[in-house]
Amino acid sequence: MKRLLAACAVAALPLGALAAPVVDFVTNKGTIEVTLDAQKAPKTVANFLAYARAGHYDGTLFHRVIDGFMVQGGGFALQKGELVQKPTRAPIANEADNGLKNSTGTLAMARTSNPDSATSQFFINVADNDFLDHRTKTPQGWGYAVFGKVTRGMDVVQRIAKSRTGYVGGMDDVPLSPVVVQKVIIKSDK
Repeated sequence: MKRLLAACAVAALPLGALAAPVVDFVTNKGTIEVTLDAQKAPKTVANFLAYARAGHYDGTLFHRVIDGFMVQGGGFALQKGELVQKPTRAPIANEADNGLKNSTGTLAMARTSNPDSATSQFFINVADNDFLDHRTKTPQGWGYAVFGKVTRGMDVVQRIAKSRTGYVGGMDDVPLSPVVVQKVIIKSDK
């Protein structure tokens, strides 16, 4: 009976109420709250939440920061002064054709030139980057899958974007003073 009542209660929720998990990126620069769009990017959100639940993001860095473009993280940690890539699960299918745009404050999946290569890395757009949006289902036109939006803490994102960067561990655009994701907290996982 309790299961039936719970199922009826869930069915009575407005469409979309089940599609908006909220997470906090707690960083050494402040907290960034992001609302995820599981309705339009279900596989991407499920992938991100699985990494968050496993603690994958704890201690990772925003390792690529380009002011006026984006801040990227989720793949590297700092160990003994070196950038070390964390192991990941298999890549996921690209959901960039979901209608969401790479506008300022949106959260998207980072990937290689292969459209279906995203694993754990993400980026937050600090500008309207429409050239990253889906255009066609070709390697050049797939775009980058947006799956959330910053709902609080865009000032923290902007502070991170202003970080002084340089060449570190074979990579360019790395903040010279580490920007650490101390923890990703799932606040609401409806």
